[in-house]
Amino acid sequence: MAALEKNIFEHISLMAQEQLEVEFREEITQVQQMQMGMQQLMAQGPQMQQSPQFMQMQQQLLGMQLSMESRKAKLIAESTEEFRNEEAKISGEYGGDPIAKLKARELDLKAMNDEAERKESEERINLDRSKQMMGQQQFDEKLQQNEELAELRADTSLEKTQMGIDAKMVNDMMKQTDVRILKGPKR
Repeated sequence: MAALEKNIFEHISLMAQEQLEVEFREEITQVQQMQMGMQQLMAQGPQMQQSPQFMQMQQQLLGMQLSMESRKAKLIAESTEEFRNEEAKISGEYGGDPIAKLKARELDLKAMNDEAERKESEERINLDRSKQMMGQQQFDEKLQQNEELAELRADTSLEKTQMGIDAKMVNDMMKQTDVRILKGPKR
């Protein structure tokens, strides 16, 4: 348990450091620039360390570092308190019994897994319904298309039959005319 808590506190410290780097991004850049400037002044000689410019930079640097460390300590304290509250809540619920805690956690995980499976199943059913509705719509469209084609075929067939009848009548009339011409006038 002690090793686990140590690991948790290390993670809290790392999270606080990351949060600090996000919050103080510009200040950290300024601190780095100030440190480089101070190193340049120190390289010029020990008398520069006594200069008002160096002293002012040193005070600003110290102030910024204290501000950042203060914020980091506050973040760590808040996270630690949150952790302790959660730990107390869990311990209070199960009387500090680690097996009961594990069983409760196992049940929570199983419930979350069951809920995820239920949602996945619902989504699959909805997808199947959508496919079925689309299939029914396509079937209806195909049926209507087939009916229209059957009507067109029937109309075409009737037209062809009528044209055949008309052509036969014209042909018969021409034959009768030809026969009359060939027989000559009636005597």
